[in-house]
Amino acid sequence: MNKKKIFNDPVYGFVTIPTELLFDLIEHSYFQRLRRIQQLGLTMFVYPGALHTRFHHALGAMHLMSLALRTLKDKGVAITAREGEAAQAAILLHDIGHGPLSHALERSIFHDVHHEEISLHLMQKLNAEFGGALDLAIDIFQGTYHRPFFHQLVSSQLDMDRLDYLNRDSFYTGVQEGRPGADRLIKMLTVVDERLVLEEKAVYSIENFLVSRRLMYWQVYLHKTVTSAEQMVIRIMQRARDLVRSGVDVPATPNLHYFLSRNVTQAEFQADDQILRRFTRLDDTDVWSAVKLWADHPDKVLNFLAQSLLDRRLFKITLQTAPFEAEFQLGIVELIAERFNLLPDEAAQLMIAGRISNNAYDAEGQDTIDVLTKRGRVVNVAEASDLPNIKALGQRVEKHYICYPKEIL
Repeated sequence: MNKKKIFNDPVYGFVTIPTELLFDLIEHSYFQRLRRIQQLGLTMFVYPGALHTRFHHALGAMHLMSLALRTLKDKGVAITAREGEAAQAAILLHDIGHGPLSHALERSIFHDVHHEEISLHLMQKLNAEFGGALDLAIDIFQGTYHRPFFHQLVSSQLDMDRLDYLNRDSFYTGVQEGRPGADRLIKMLTVVDERLVLEEKAVYSIENFLVSRRLMYWQVYLHKTVTSAEQMVIRIMQRARDLVRSGVDVPATPNLHYFLSRNVTQAEFQADDQILRRFTRLDDTDVWSAVKLWADHPDKVLNFLAQSLLDRRLFKITLQTAPFEAEFQLGIVELIAERFNLLPDEAAQLMIAGRISNNAYDAEGQDTIDVLTKRGRVVNVAEASDLPNIKALGQRVEKHYICYPKEIL
């Protein structure tokens, strides 16, 4: 069987799957599940075109990795065929541990289990299945390989993951200002002392990348209507989980019901293959089928939340820089209780308060974006004297929000 396939990507055009191992990983059921998980969760409530999946993103990141490796080889960086394949496998599998609706439900279905940890566990399972073929890919993914620039290509403040999701998400949402200029950034990559840096002439491209990232966060990922929708589906899952654990009959697919009914820890994930099997059969379909069922549930809170989400009757959301006062929140709850004839603790379920924050670049962290000057020095891009915008982009901006049914207005 010919495993060196070519597929047509809407963002990059024709993309090649370069090795048999990468083809076999893509064909595996763990990876095929990503076809059924949307990349941007509920963002399609605001941007109707944002229907692309984690599957699309992983293939795109693998393609950008291949371009980056080719650039580094052309500049004299020694990269073996085994290292190149491992780096592409690591980026291909970096999101394999995502649950339904991507980030939206990561903490409401699971208890202290993060998608990065599940990704690593699934990679280890695949490694055993493929006879150790992923040993190096796992080392690169974890950052334990002795050539750290490979890990930086997979996970850093300017990695192939970020370049693809910004490229892809801006394409599918139509937010053209969010395009990060990935082609030029990749062409400017080089390696100094086994660490990834960019040539000095890339500094304006880096600034453009960071501006694009900040814009995409506020205009897409943290858009206030998207935030409202995501908080609603989180509250739906929390309400369903509380009802299930109190003995109320809440219909759901067997695998979703399993996770709603108990707190599964990371240790249990690793110890019990049946839990992992249930997880790898869980996707967006389970969530949406459950929400449709719950729209007819006798519990008033679950019923209202589910039906509102299905009909896109999203909660009113208000944002401000300071936290909302407790008296104001209590007033909202009282209005909800009066409008929907609910008990105070039930009404509190229909009022959601929290905060969102974003900084496009962490200039003080260990993993900075470094630039190779023409004099041969490696400096943090934030230190470039004529780029005040980059320092400003490193400032964290925080907003507090409150969501509640529009019917009480």
